[in-house]
Amino acid sequence: MQLLLFGPPGVGKGTQAKLLSEAFNIPHISTGDLLRKAVASGTPLGRQAKAIMDAGGLVPDDIMIGIVRDMLASPAVARGFILDGFPRTLPQAKALSRIFEELGIRDFKVIEFAVDDEEVIRRITSRLVCTKDNGVYNRDVDGLAAGDPCPSCGTPLAQRDDDREETVRERLKLYHSTTAPIIHFYTSSGVVIKVDGAGSIDVVSREIKVLLRGSGKQ
Repeated sequence: MQLLLFGPPGVGKGTQAKLLSEAFNIPHISTGDLLRKAVASGTPLGRQAKAIMDAGGLVPDDIMIGIVRDMLASPAVARGFILDGFPRTLPQAKALSRIFEELGIRDFKVIEFAVDDEEVIRRITSRLVCTKDNGVYNRDVDGLAAGDPCPSCGTPLAQRDDDREETVRERLKLYHSTTAPIIHFYTSSGVVIKVDGAGSIDVVSREIKVLLRGSGKQ
Protein backbone atom coordinates (compact mmCIF):
# COMPACT_ATOMS: atom_id res chain seq x y z
CA MET A 1 0.00 0.00 0.00
CA GLN A 2 1.39 3.36 -1.07
CA LEU A 3 -0.33 6.48 0.26
CA LEU A 4 0.26 10.22 -0.12
CA LEU A 5 -1.38 12.49 2.47
CA PHE A 6 -2.55 16.03 1.77
CA GLY A 7 -4.37 18.50 3.96
CA PRO A 8 -4.09 21.95 5.53
CA PRO A 9 -2.15 22.53 8.75
CA GLY A 10 -3.97 21.34 11.84
CA VAL A 11 -6.08 18.77 10.02
CA GLY A 12 -4.52 15.80 11.82
CA LYS A 13 -2.47 14.24 9.01
CA GLY A 14 0.30 13.23 11.39
CA THR A 15 -2.11 11.49 13.77
CA GLN A 16 -3.84 9.62 10.95
CA ALA A 17 -0.50 8.72 9.36
CA LYS A 18 0.59 7.11 12.63
CA LEU A 19 -2.66 5.13 12.87
CA LEU A 20 -2.39 3.96 9.25
CA SER A 21 1.25 3.03 9.78
CA GLU A 22 0.31 0.86 12.76
CA ALA A 23 -2.76 -0.64 11.05
CA PHE A 24 -0.96 -1.69 7.87
CA ASN A 25 2.59 -2.08 9.21
CA ILE A 26 4.10 0.32 6.70
CA PRO A 27 6.44 3.23 7.44
CA HIS A 28 5.24 6.80 7.83
CA ILE A 29 7.67 8.94 5.86
CA SER A 30 7.86 12.57 6.94
CA THR A 31 10.09 14.58 4.63
CA GLY A 32 11.30 16.62 7.59
CA ASP A 33 12.46 13.43 9.30
CA LEU A 34 13.99 12.20 6.03
CA LEU A 35 16.01 15.37 5.67
CA ARG A 36 17.26 15.24 9.27
CA LYS A 37 18.19 11.57 8.87
CA ALA A 38 20.09 12.23 5.62
CA VAL A 39 22.00 15.07 7.29
CA ALA A 40 22.76 13.03 10.42
CA SER A 41 23.84 10.01 8.35
CA GLY A 42 26.17 12.12 6.23
CA THR A 43 24.86 10.83 2.89
CA PRO A 44 26.08 12.75 -0.18
CA LEU A 45 22.71 14.50 -0.49
CA GLY A 46 22.60 15.00 3.27
CA ARG A 47 25.98 16.74 3.20
CA GLN A 48 24.82 19.01 0.40
CA ALA A 49 21.65 19.83 2.31
CA LYS A 50 23.59 20.54 5.53
CA ALA A 51 25.90 22.98 3.79
CA ILE A 52 22.94 24.90 2.41
CA MET A 53 21.06 24.85 5.71
CA ASP A 54 24.17 25.95 7.65
CA ALA A 55 24.42 28.94 5.30
CA GLY A 56 20.81 29.84 6.08
CA GLY A 57 19.40 28.69 2.74
CA LEU A 58 16.41 26.52 1.82
CA VAL A 59 17.08 23.00 0.57
CA PRO A 60 16.36 23.08 -3.20
CA ASP A 61 13.94 20.73 -4.94
CA ASP A 62 16.59 18.62 -6.64
CA ILE A 63 18.20 17.65 -3.32
CA MET A 64 14.90 17.01 -1.56
CA ILE A 65 13.63 14.96 -4.50
CA GLY A 66 16.86 12.94 -4.44
CA ILE A 67 16.46 12.23 -0.73
CA VAL A 68 12.86 11.09 -1.27
CA ARG A 69 13.92 8.89 -4.19
CA ASP A 70 16.62 7.21 -2.10
CA MET A 71 14.03 6.32 0.54
CA LEU A 72 11.46 5.03 -1.96
CA ALA A 73 14.12 2.83 -3.54
CA SER A 74 15.16 1.32 -0.20
CA PRO A 75 14.05 -2.08 1.20
CA ALA A 76 12.40 -0.24 4.12
CA VAL A 77 9.40 0.60 1.93
CA ALA A 78 9.13 -2.70 0.06
CA ARG A 79 5.70 -3.39 1.61
CA GLY A 80 4.45 0.17 1.13
CA PHE A 81 4.70 3.63 2.65
CA ILE A 82 2.79 6.69 3.82
CA LEU A 83 4.34 9.87 2.40
CA ASP A 84 3.51 12.99 4.40
CA GLY A 85 4.75 16.48 3.52
CA PHE A 86 5.78 15.81 -0.06
CA PRO A 87 5.15 16.91 -2.76
CA ARG A 88 4.52 20.52 -1.76
CA THR A 89 4.54 22.04 -5.25
CA LEU A 90 3.43 20.98 -8.73
CA PRO A 91 7.03 20.59 -9.99
CA GLN A 92 7.71 18.28 -7.04
CA ALA A 93 4.56 16.29 -7.87
CA LYS A 94 5.71 15.85 -11.46
CA ALA A 95 9.18 14.81 -10.28
CA LEU A 96 7.62 12.30 -7.87
CA SER A 97 5.58 10.84 -10.75
CA ARG A 98 8.80 10.26 -12.67
CA ILE A 99 10.29 8.53 -9.61
CA PHE A 100 7.19 6.36 -9.25
CA GLU A 101 7.43 5.40 -12.93
CA GLU A 102 11.13 4.60 -12.58
CA LEU A 103 10.57 2.45 -9.49
CA GLY A 104 7.40 0.79 -10.79
CA ILE A 105 5.12 2.36 -8.18
CA ARG A 106 1.72 2.53 -9.87
CA ASP A 107 -1.00 1.46 -7.44
CA PHE A 108 -0.86 4.44 -5.07
CA LYS A 109 -3.60 6.58 -3.57
CA VAL A 110 -3.73 10.24 -2.55
CA ILE A 111 -5.75 10.97 0.60
CA GLU A 112 -6.99 14.56 0.74
CA PHE A 113 -8.21 15.73 4.15
CA ALA A 114 -10.93 18.34 3.62
CA VAL A 115 -11.62 20.76 6.47
CA ASP A 116 -13.19 24.22 6.36
CA ASP A 117 -10.65 27.01 6.86
CA GLU A 118 -12.49 28.45 9.86
CA GLU A 119 -12.43 25.06 11.57
CA VAL A 120 -8.69 24.78 10.91
CA ILE A 121 -8.18 28.24 12.41
CA ARG A 122 -10.28 27.33 15.45
CA ARG A 123 -8.30 24.14 16.02
CA ILE A 124 -4.86 25.67 15.67
CA THR A 125 -5.50 28.88 17.61
CA SER A 126 -6.82 26.74 20.48
CA ARG A 127 -3.46 25.00 20.92
CA LEU A 128 -1.32 25.75 23.96
CA VAL A 129 2.17 24.38 24.57
CA CYS A 130 4.45 23.83 27.51
CA THR A 131 7.83 25.35 26.75
CA LYS A 132 9.54 22.97 29.17
CA ASP A 133 8.26 19.50 28.31
CA ASN A 134 6.72 20.33 24.87
CA GLY A 135 3.31 19.08 25.97
CA VAL A 136 0.44 20.20 23.74
CA TYR A 137 -3.00 21.08 25.11
CA ASN A 138 -6.24 22.43 23.70
CA ARG A 139 -7.88 25.50 25.16
CA ASP A 140 -11.41 24.27 24.39
CA VAL A 141 -10.98 20.59 25.23
CA ASP A 142 -8.77 20.96 28.31
CA GLY A 143 -10.32 24.17 29.67
CA LEU A 144 -6.94 25.90 29.86
CA ALA A 145 -5.70 29.36 28.91
CA ALA A 146 -2.36 30.92 28.07
CA GLY A 147 -0.47 31.49 31.31
CA ASP A 148 -2.15 28.61 33.14
CA PRO A 149 0.24 26.08 34.71
CA CYS A 150 1.10 23.01 32.62
CA PRO A 151 -0.81 20.03 34.11
CA SER A 152 2.38 17.99 33.90
CA CYS A 153 5.10 20.27 35.26
CA GLY A 154 3.53 23.59 36.26
CA THR A 155 5.32 25.71 33.65
CA PRO A 156 3.07 28.51 32.30
CA LEU A 157 1.43 27.47 29.04
CA ALA A 158 1.89 29.63 25.95
CA GLN A 159 0.57 30.00 22.42
CA ARG A 160 3.18 29.57 19.70
CA ASP A 161 3.60 32.41 17.23
CA ASP A 162 2.81 29.95 14.41
CA ASP A 163 -0.54 29.25 16.07
CA ARG A 164 -1.79 32.84 16.10
CA GLU A 165 -4.75 33.59 13.84
CA GLU A 166 -3.00 35.98 11.44
CA THR A 167 -0.16 33.48 10.95
CA VAL A 168 -2.55 30.57 10.44
CA ARG A 169 -4.48 32.50 7.80
CA GLU A 170 -1.26 33.18 5.88
CA ARG A 171 -0.29 29.50 6.13
CA LEU A 172 -3.70 28.52 4.75
CA LYS A 173 -3.36 30.95 1.83
CA LEU A 174 0.01 29.40 0.98
CA TYR A 175 -1.40 25.88 1.32
CA HIS A 176 -4.30 26.56 -1.01
CA SER A 177 -2.18 28.34 -3.63
CA THR A 178 0.49 25.63 -3.79
CA THR A 179 -1.55 22.50 -3.08
CA ALA A 180 -4.65 23.06 -5.23
CA PRO A 181 -2.66 22.49 -8.45
CA ILE A 182 -1.21 19.27 -6.99
CA ILE A 183 -4.65 17.90 -6.12
CA HIS A 184 -5.89 18.74 -9.62
CA PHE A 185 -2.83 16.98 -11.04
CA TYR A 186 -3.61 13.78 -9.15
CA THR A 187 -7.39 14.03 -9.59
CA SER A 188 -6.95 13.70 -13.34
CA SER A 189 -5.33 10.31 -12.67
CA GLY A 190 -8.24 9.07 -10.57
CA VAL A 191 -6.12 8.37 -7.49
CA VAL A 192 -7.55 10.93 -5.04
CA ILE A 193 -9.65 9.83 -2.06
CA LYS A 194 -11.31 12.79 -0.31
CA VAL A 195 -11.88 12.43 3.43
CA ASP A 196 -13.94 14.67 5.70
CA GLY A 197 -11.30 15.68 8.23
CA ALA A 198 -13.67 17.56 10.53
CA GLY A 199 -14.66 14.51 12.60
CA SER A 200 -13.01 12.99 15.63
CA ILE A 201 -9.78 11.02 15.26
CA ASP A 202 -11.65 7.70 15.42
CA VAL A 203 -14.33 8.76 12.93
CA VAL A 204 -11.79 10.03 10.40
CA SER A 205 -9.70 6.87 10.82
CA ARG A 206 -12.70 4.65 10.14
CA GLU A 207 -13.70 6.72 7.10
CA ILE A 208 -10.22 6.39 5.61
CA LYS A 209 -10.26 2.62 5.99
CA VAL A 210 -13.75 2.34 4.47
CA LEU A 211 -12.73 4.47 1.48
CA LEU A 212 -9.50 2.53 1.00
CA ARG A 213 -11.45 -0.73 1.10
CA GLY A 214 -13.83 0.65 -1.49
CA SER A 215 -10.92 1.59 -3.73
CA GLY A 216 -9.47 -1.93 -3.50
CA LYS A 217 -6.55 -0.95 -1.24
CA GLN A 218 -7.48 -3.35 1.59
